[in-house]
Amino acid sequence: MSELLERVESLQKATGTLISRHQQLQQQLQALAAENAQLREENAALKKLVENWEAKYSTLKTANAMLGSNDYKRETKLKINAMMREIDACIAQLAD
Repeated sequence: MSELLERVESLQKATGTLISRHQQLQQQLQALAAENAQLREENAALKKLVENWEAKYSTLKTANAMLGSNDYKRETKLKINAMMREIDACIAQLAD
């Protein structure tokens, strides 16, 4: 009978340890879920910031092209040709 009581006590102790560990893991899971949500928000904000900087870079590149920068001569010529076509189209519409 004593051996049976020892087994029961051992099982109770093991069960208590498992329950305690389960609770710790649940808390850890909640903390990681909160950190994950925070990192997702931060990631979204950083993506938006990158998109803004890319748009600014594109605008700056276009401005340099229009100013006739040596680095963007081809783009400048293409932009001028596109503007000329737009002006010609506007003149044609006004003439009608």
